[in-house]
Amino acid sequence: MKKFCCVLLVLLPLTAFAYPIDVEKDLNGLKIDYNAFDTDNDIGSIQVNNYGDVDATCKVVFTNGPEAPRTRNIEVAAGKHKNATAKFTRTIIKLRIKLSCTPK
Repeated sequence: MKKFCCVLLVLLPLTAFAYPIDVEKDLNGLKIDYNAFDTDNDIGSIQVNNYGDVDATCKVVFTNGPEAPRTRNIEVAAGKHKNATAKFTRTIIKLRIKLSCTPK
């Protein structure tokens, strides 16, 4: 039992890096997909993939607790992908992302 507890304590720093990410999306019928990442303990990012035939203009709003939201506007060409990143002054406990896309 002692060995098991020691192994858990050793592995604890390896798993303390991740935080939950909630994504709220409004895609307006576009063929858009996304991947959200916990880049660092105070940086969040999202990759927006456009699988459609129409270029898209997307607005990404990153929210981390009481801090002011960070807004990023990106244009994603048809068949391409773009990344959006936001850095906060505090450690992220839970990141909320609003992704809204419209045809260009």
